[in-house]
Amino acid sequence: MKLQRKNRLRATALGALAVSGALVLTACGSDDNSGDTSATGGKTKAASNVKCDGAKGQLRASGSSAQKNAMDLWVKEYMAACSGVEINYNSSSSGEGIVAFNQGTVGFAGSDSALKPEEVADSKKICKTGQGINLPMVGGPIAVGYHLEGVDSLTLDAPTLAKIFDTKIKKWNDEAIAKLNPGAKLPDKPIQPFHRSEDSGTTQNLGKYLGAAAPQDWKYEAEKKWPAPGGQAASGSSGVASQVKQVDGSIGYFELSYATSQQISTVDIDTGGSAPVKATSENASKAIAAAKVKGTGKDLALELDYTTKAEGAYPMVLVTYEVVCDTGNKADTLGTVKSFLGYAASADGQKLLSEAGYAPIPEEINAKVRETVAGLS
Repeated sequence: MKLQRKNRLRATALGALAVSGALVLTACGSDDNSGDTSATGGKTKAASNVKCDGAKGQLRASGSSAQKNAMDLWVKEYMAACSGVEINYNSSSSGEGIVAFNQGTVGFAGSDSALKPEEVADSKKICKTGQGINLPMVGGPIAVGYHLEGVDSLTLDAPTLAKIFDTKIKKWNDEAIAKLNPGAKLPDKPIQPFHRSEDSGTTQNLGKYLGAAAPQDWKYEAEKKWPAPGGQAASGSSGVASQVKQVDGSIGYFELSYATSQQISTVDIDTGGSAPVKATSENASKAIAAAKVKGTGKDLALELDYTTKAEGAYPMVLVTYEVVCDTGNKADTLGTVKSFLGYAASADGQKLLSEAGYAPIPEEINAKVRETVAGLS
């Protein structure tokens, strides 16, 4: 009951912060900010640590819907500190964000997968003197949410998940599911799997996990476009979560904060360790901590271990990157890009992630992110 109460409180807090559609937040520069203002001249303690040097005008960005709730939090704090600056983050999809970045219509893009070689090549047309690079900024578990009346706890492993999303397992009382959930009253009800309708980094990361942890049962390449036949599609992480929330017998995948904010039950993952692992930011951090930088130069793309059996490590994780030009950024937005991303990568910015169900980037990696952001030109 305490856990449920905690989740409800967290969901309420997140709901108050979330906005639908594109995020358009403008810093008013007012001294009428909430929080302790006694020592900060009208700004909250967190906002007083934001460095607004060089920030001005409007900054457009778009991409990953998985990081939307993190962006909501960051922009809220940033707008409390930087007068006259407007941050417009369009929460669409990783694929759409990369397209917008390579068309030069946004200052940075959010993507749940690192740039492909051909996308890096395209970025050189926009970055002029440089190229697009990946800056890991948000980590977290890909939660598998489900709606099954009468079943409050559910454990699945990678092979079973693969067969469910490939529509090979069609009923909730299938023997494979029952074996993983002894004593559960599983109904003789059709499984309705939901997936993303548009190109999605979350889809690609799910594919990487299933391909690595269940190679015999998931034969598809890890791509942003949903590869398997069957199932039903919905737009964005919010759309998949909304369908799972409404439809009894459904299952889908999305960033944990969507499950938390809508009070959607999530699957525990049997990794082969001593006990199934819950989808929490803490457990995701244990998996992300083992990531290694595979990018070269200023690129900080990470390599994750999707087959980890480490105690308490939740293996189905994603890292969302902010994609920027290393050099050749537009002069009119460079200052704001550096200021905003510098705050997101700061200790204060990363601290907000845990409070919202995300996993902060490990400090060793995050220190490199801050250094790279400071050197953007």
